[in-house]
Order: sequence, then structure tokens, then C-alpha cells
Amino acid sequence: MTTQHPRAVLAFGPPSLAGRIFGPEAAGRLTAALDVDLDQVLTEVASGPARRLLASAEVLIAGWGAPEIPVELAPRLRAVLYAGGVARTCLADAGAHAARGVVASNARTANAVPVAEYTLATILLANKRARAAERELRAHRRLPEREHEPADLGNYRRTVGIVGASQVGRRVIELLRPFDLDVVVHSPELTPRSAAALGARCGTLEDVAAQSDVLSLHQPLLPETVGQIDARILALLPDGATLINTARGAVVDEPALLAELRTGRIDAVLDVTAPEPPALDSDLWDLPNVVLTPHIAGSMGGELRRLGDHVAAEAERFVGGLPFAHPEDLADGAAPAADAPATEGHGHA
Repeated sequence: MTTQHPRAVLAFGPPSLAGRIFGPEAAGRLTAALDVDLDQVLTEVASGPARRLLASAEVLIAGWGAPEIPVELAPRLRAVLYAGGVARTCLADAGAHAARGVVASNARTANAVPVAEYTLATILLANKRARAAERELRAHRRLPEREHEPADLGNYRRTVGIVGASQVGRRVIELLRPFDLDVVVHSPELTPRSAAALGARCGTLEDVAAQSDVLSLHQPLLPETVGQIDARILALLPDGATLINTARGAVVDEPALLAELRTGRIDAVLDVTAPEPPALDSDLWDLPNVVLTPHIAGSMGGELRRLGDHVAAEAERFVGGLPFAHPEDLADGAAPAADAPATEGHGHA
């Protein structure tokens, strides 16, 4: 007697994204667990063929750019496996799906890995003031006189501030443990004991900003965090500090940041901005103390395969009758955390 595999359907914005996420190994695991055609990817739900696929689908495998699936078009749906940060984004009414017993998993934990790695690298280079050193070397074409270098240069016993104990924020703290750095964190849900368990001290946002040689942002975008890093907080940063933003552009008051950056007192590394990219006439393009990267901290290239492996593992758990390792509560209407995609592209899960 053979066991019938659950019928599954893929939904992504660009169909090619599915092929980049699911490598041969993950594809093999998915087809072993599910009745799925990995070459058939839904990009819309209006056509007859798309609706027929959804009508029989028990599992939805989706990711960035997927169309929103109305509950009435997927009457047999039992599970959503989302290869990104927030599964609710591919459901027209997540609460209605949840009421019918649909369960969901997302890959936010998997996508937190490259964001945290990018942040770690940026922190270490910021404390070495590598960008300024590179500019000086190009300008003068000779080695600097070491006896005149600042005493606070480098990564020994410097202070790194983390805003937001999101999955990325926690992963960054974990990656910082081997280094001789003092880590302080601000996150509303943390207590001194829980922060210590992570390997950090906790404090108010003001305390953390005032101590930080590098301040790295990982808070969610919520009404209370829009413009949270404002002129008052920026003024507390020590001279020579670096602000890193891999969270959301809108958590920073950009006019206030520009005013501070124009003085040359602090540096900034911005992987996200609001708008994204910055306006064509923004000073962010030309200020020498600003590093702009085009939302590259999240999964890119071969890193997308980590998401595919993550989804395949969750599919195997579902078919095996096990709860998801990384569930998402579809009935919870809370806003996506900082480590979810800022746009439906290769962003932060």
C-alpha cells in the first residue's frame, strides 16, 4: 500500500527565484515528501489554470513576490512553507486561513544568518576605520605614520551597541562572542538577566547610544520605532562612532542623520534607506563618511540555497506529522520584525 503525498504548489514573484532557492538536494527532498511540480510556479491567481492548481493544493510553497492567496481559492490548503520572513504576506486573509486550521512556517531564522554575518564584518571593519584608511591610501599613495594613529582604533575592548533583540540582533550578539568587545543591547523585552544570557549588557536606548563605538540597528518597523534613531539619539553617539542599519530605513530620522553626517563627526553604513534607494539628490550618495550598499545583507546568490534547505526540512516535518521547527502564527496580525524583507526582493528575512 502506497502513501499519497500531499499536493503542493509553488508561488513566487519571478518564477526563476524558485530555481535559485531550491538546489538539486532541496528539490529532491521536496519531491520525495510532496506531490509537487517544481517547474510550475504561480505568479498570479486570476487565471483558470492557477485557480485549478490552488483548488487541489494542500501545501503552498511560497516566497518573495508571491501573489496573495484568498482563502476561497485554496479550500484544501493545510500548510504554508514560506521561503522568506513572513508567511502572512502571501495570504490575502491570514486570519481566515488560520481559522480553517492552516499552519505556516517561515525562513526568517535562515535568512538572519547572512544579515548577521554582514553586520559582523561591518562592525569589525568600522572599528578599524577601514574605509577611511582606504580613502587616505588612495589619496596620498603612501603608508600612514603609525605613531599618529588614534589610540581608539581597532576592535580591542571597544563597545558595540545593538538596538533590537530580533533574530538578527541575537545572532549578531552570538557572532560577537569570540571577540574582545563589550556588547550592550537595547530591546524592550530584555531584562539584565536575559541580556546576560545572550552575552550582553542591557540598557536604555540613550545609554546604549552614548556608549557605542558602533551602533547596529535590528529593531522591527513599528509605529513606535519609525524615526526612533532621531537627532537626540544621534547626538549621544561618541565622536567617531559608526551607525549601521540593516533593519529598516524608516527607523532612522534621515534629515537628522544627514545633519549629523555633514559635520563629519560620525560615520554610517546603510544597507537600507527610506526611500530605497535614496533620492537621486540625497547627500547620502556623496558624503565620504557614508557607505551605501543596495540591500545586500540578506540572502543572495548561493545563500538562497539555505532557504531552500530550510523549506525542505520543514516539508519533511509536516509530512512526518511533526510540528514545524520554525512556525508562524497566522492569526497574529503583528507587524513583521526587522529581519523580514523590507521589500519583496532579496531582503532580510
